[in-house]
Amino acid sequence: MPRSVNSVASRAKRKKILKQAKGYFGRRKNVYTVAKNAVEKGMLYSYRDRKNKKRSFRGLWIQRINAGARQYGMSYSQFMGKLKANNIELNRKVLADLAMNNPEAFKAIADKVK
Repeated sequence: MPRSVNSVASRAKRKKILKQAKGYFGRRKNVYTVAKNAVEKGMLYSYRDRKNKKRSFRGLWIQRINAGARQYGMSYSQFMGKLKANNIELNRKVLADLAMNNPEAFKAIADKVK
């Protein structure tokens, strides 16, 4: 009996990889073996960077809160310590948004904790 090869599935697998490589530069977008390596590496980076994104956003929020707090004569750590002492439970994301987009509200919070 001749060997049976499932070429439909093989083609689909290759098409799936090449579709994921859309937008890559050079042979990475249209040569299967090169695209496969590029896509696998890209998947590793995307997994890693989903974790790193949370870290970098937290850092950005802290910088924005620090800049806002320094306008009222406090450092970031003093500001956050006074928030905790006054039982004001606003997270960093909300505080950073207030510091950037609603300075009056941030000023009210800063005056309350002083």
